[in-house]
Parts: sequence; structure tokens; C-alpha cells
Amino acid sequence: MSSLEERDVGVVAAPGSSSAGMGVGAVGAAAEAVAGVAAMQEEVGIRREGPEPHPDEPPKKRVRVPDGESGKLEDRLYSVLCCTVCLDLPKASVYQCTNGHLMCTGCFIHLLADSRLKEEQATCPNCRCEISKNLCCRNLAVEKAVSELPTECTFCQKQFPRSSLERHQKEECQDRVTQCKYKRIGCPWQGPFHELPAHEDECSHPTKTGTELMGILGEMDQNHRRDMQLYNTIFSLLCYEKIGFTEVQFRPYRTDDFITRLYYETPRFTVLNQTWVLKARVNDSERNPNLSCKRTLSFQLILKSKVNSALECSFLLLKGPYDDVRIKPVIHHHSFCNDANETDYVPLPISDSVECNKLLAAKNINLRLFIFQVQK
Repeated sequence: MSSLEERDVGVVAAPGSSSAGMGVGAVGAAAEAVAGVAAMQEEVGIRREGPEPHPDEPPKKRVRVPDGESGKLEDRLYSVLCCTVCLDLPKASVYQCTNGHLMCTGCFIHLLADSRLKEEQATCPNCRCEISKNLCCRNLAVEKAVSELPTECTFCQKQFPRSSLERHQKEECQDRVTQCKYKRIGCPWQGPFHELPAHEDECSHPTKTGTELMGILGEMDQNHRRDMQLYNTIFSLLCYEKIGFTEVQFRPYRTDDFITRLYYETPRFTVLNQTWVLKARVNDSERNPNLSCKRTLSFQLILKSKVNSALECSFLLLKGPYDDVRIKPVIHHHSFCNDANETDYVPLPISDSVECNKLLAAKNINLRLFIFQVQK
């Protein structure tokens, strides 16, 4: 018998010896480790079942499941296919760096936007290799694999493939939140879909008097009039004699201050026989916009030509022909002259910070400018 076997026999035969004490200690340590792993599993489960974050909030990192832990196949695939930044499964496109590390669309765009604000080269959070829209590519295999993983419906708590979850929650789930069909006449009821028929049978709004309904319809008409006013103004501007439009490209620059700030400017362009320039800034030239989750862009129009008389114009910016950013049309007015040749900075009407990050992550910002000269 070898010396190792003799040592093991000695431990069993002499429970009162120091070697036996070490064995009991190892068993206790193993029990504590198992309890720790169980607590970690419970913590991960609690985090995954929490409420959905607001889209404008920065993503919260999840806890990775330890490599040696066994579990369901989808749980093990979760840690393999998740985004390296937010540690969540991607909901749309998946990008990878040159070394294969995965990033969801939101985190990828956010990294590029942050690098533009800090005037640094964007890098992969894992391997620190350079990333950009030219260097990174989509991983279609991961996108398809993620779409087949099961996920839980937020209404009925049942499991469905991610590819069919959206359709289920919008059209099929009996517990999805819905509204009464009499909402247009003021019914505020909201509830699960399976309770809708019973509510509509008992809803009191169809029996309201005409006087009560007139107050509700008056508020709806006011909102409708505001929308129609915008479109009627645009149609009126399109009837002007002098109308000009052009594609403009905002290019990033840095100020000469000690702490440089990012701003955008277009090359000079000609519209209505006049020379113009557009400038834009982030968060109204906030000192450290990269530290803020909420990001905005504002712009101003500058007349570079000399004019003999005041030039009264209306103008608006829209998205370019090849961009997917959502911009709500807003009409601005200004009377240009040699002493007042530039407008105040006005907000670029984009929907949220996600759309702003899309613009900041791009190499240049491409938009379309319309100018309407008001006839006197």
C-alpha cells in the first residue's frame, strides 16, 4: 500500500487525530460553498425577474452564472450569448468585435457615441481592440439562436420563443393590458384582455348625456387642431414662390478651449442664392455630456452672405434620405439681416436619447434642410 493510501486509512481509523479534524473542516467548507452557490442562483433569479428598465436609463449589468455551475441549457446559453457590456440577451441586432466578443445594438451605439464625446477611439470592453461601424460586423448566427431561446411573457408568465413573444403580447395573450373601446369618449378603464367583454357590457360611458360627451370631445378636438395646424402650415409654405432645400452634412469638430467641447458644423452651402452654414452642439455645450444619460442636439442657422434688406425665412430640418433617425417636423422663423445673421440655438426634434446616440455614433450627421422665403 502506498504512503498516500496509508494516510487515508489513518484518517478513518483515528477520528480523534488532527487529520480527522481537517477532514471535518473540509466538509464544512464544502457545505458553505454549496450554500453560497444556491444564494447566488437565487440572487440571479431575482434580478432576472425584476421590472423592465426605462429605455432612457443606462443598462444595469447582470450577474454572470459561474462557469462550473450546472443548470438548464437556456441558462448556460444565456451567459454565452449575452452582451459583454450589459450582460443581457440582445433584443435586436448583435455586433461583434474582430475577436468575436458580442455587443447588442444599444450598447454598441452607446460606446461609439461616448468615444465621439470624449474624442477617443472606441474599444471593445473585453479585449480593448478598436471598434467602429467599419470594423465590426453583425453575427447573424447569434441573432437567430437568441430568437429561439425561451423567455417569459410579462403578462401571463408563460414561456415563449423570443421570436414570437412580441406577437403573443400584442395579439394573443389573454392577460395583456387593453383599453375599453369607449376610450374615445372618456372611459379610463385599463385591464386584462379577458375582462374586456364584461367591462364593456357594464361600461357607463355609452349612456352619458350629450353635455358630458361634449366636454370630452372638446379636449380631443383641441389636440387634433394642433396637429392639423402644423400640417396646414407646411402646406402653406409649399405654396411659396421661393423654396429651397439641400442635403446638409454635419461634421464633428472640437473647440480650442482648455477643456475641448464637441460641436458640429456643415460646409457652406447655397440655397435661394444665399450662402448658409448650420452649427449644432450636444446638451447645449454641457461640460461633460458623456457623463449624462440624457442627450440632446440643438442647432442654429447662420446666413453668411451680405443682404441689402431683411430676409424673412421659415426653415425646418428633416431626416436625410438614407438615415433611420426619427425627427418630428418643427417650423422655425427668423428675419435675417446683416446685424442679425444667425438664429438662436433650437432643439433638434428627435424622440429620445437613443436617437441622439445614433446620430453621435455616425461618422457624420446627414439631414435635409428646407428654407422658405416669406414674400412681402
